[in-house]
Formats: sequence, C-alpha cells, structure tokens
Amino acid sequence: MSGLFDRKAVFAAAPYLAWMALMFALPATAGSYAVRGGVAALALAAAFLAGSFGRAEPRFALRMLVGIAAGLLVLALWVCPEQFEWYRRFCVIGGGAESAGPSPYDPSVCGWPLTLARLAGSAFVIAPAEELFFRSFLYRRLQSRDWTDVDPSRFDVSAFLWTVGLFALEHDRIVAGAAAGAIYGLVAMRCGLGAAVTAHVVTNLALGLYVVKTGAWAFW
Repeated sequence: MSGLFDRKAVFAAAPYLAWMALMFALPATAGSYAVRGGVAALALAAAFLAGSFGRAEPRFALRMLVGIAAGLLVLALWVCPEQFEWYRRFCVIGGGAESAGPSPYDPSVCGWPLTLARLAGSAFVIAPAEELFFRSFLYRRLQSRDWTDVDPSRFDVSAFLWTVGLFALEHDRIVAGAAAGAIYGLVAMRCGLGAAVTAHVVTNLALGLYVVKTGAWAFW
C-alpha cells in the first residue's frame, strides 16, 4: 500500500517542499531566490527522471494549446483586477499592495542576471513544481492513500476544493489564486498534467515579462 512518504510521493513533493522550506529559511533577496530556484530545479530534474510527470498524452499539440489558452486566461485574471482597481472598488481579498521601497528584483538593484534568474525560477521551476505537487500528488492523495492508483481525470469535489483553497492561500492575491488553482486543476483533469504545467508556465512567464517591462514589481 502506498503511504504518505512512499518513493513516488517524495519525488512528487520534494521540489515544492524544498522551494517552500528555503523561502522561509532564506532572506527575501534576489540572491536567495536564485539559490532557492537552483535547489528546487535539481529536485524537479530528479522528479522528471523518476517519471513523476508521466508520459506524453495523446493529441499532445491540442493539449498544449489548451494549456497556453488557460495560462493566458489566468494572466488576465491576475492582472486586470488591479489595472481596473477592482480590488479597491469591490473589496476583493488580496490586492497586493505596492512595497514601500524598490523591489529586490529590479535590475537596477540586483543586476540583470538575478532579475532573469527570478524570471526563470518563477516560470520554469516553481510553476511545474506546484503543478506536480498540487494537481498530481496532493489532489490524488486527498482521495486515497494509494494515490498513484487514483485516476487523475476523476473529479472529486472535496479534494478539488482543498487543493484550490490551499493554492489560493499560498498567494497574496487570494481570489486570483483560487481562480488560478481551479483553472489549472480543471486543465489537469481534462488534458493531463503536461497541459496544466504548460498553463502555469505561460502564466508565470508572461506575468514576469509584464513585470520587467512595466516595472509592476508588486506582482513579484
């Protein structure tokens, strides 16, 4: 019988848990973010080599297109409420206030290499790590101890709401985080983990490019 700490669970959870542990252990600097991203990337590579992401699904191109569209939808849900001041006008929880001082990720503060490391870590490390943890491992583990036997396309209301809620609480924009978690979860169930990873990568990469281009550092 699979348990909470079986080998497959360790590989699926390690990238995200390593990221979170270092987030609390290290100071909030660009250099620390680069270290966190490097450690989590190694754990992510190990998970990939262990087969945690599974095999390519049929109709791969179509699934990736769905992932890209979902990622851009989440981006809009993340940015538009602040562009139109919906948080302020409608008292939506999680407005993401501007920081008092310059962002530690501004290239004028940390230099372009660390800014780009922040962009790469957000898009290509934490995004797949979160999808592997929340959508592949936790969603199924909440349904059964033998979580690898659970069909990832099976919809379970309780597990779905728990993963959406926990994912939302991880972000300062709680409502947008809940919407993102729900969309990524539905994509994972209908189109597979690869499509959900694609969606999350697209969201984080596009958001990061938007931040660097416009200087909207509050999103980081």
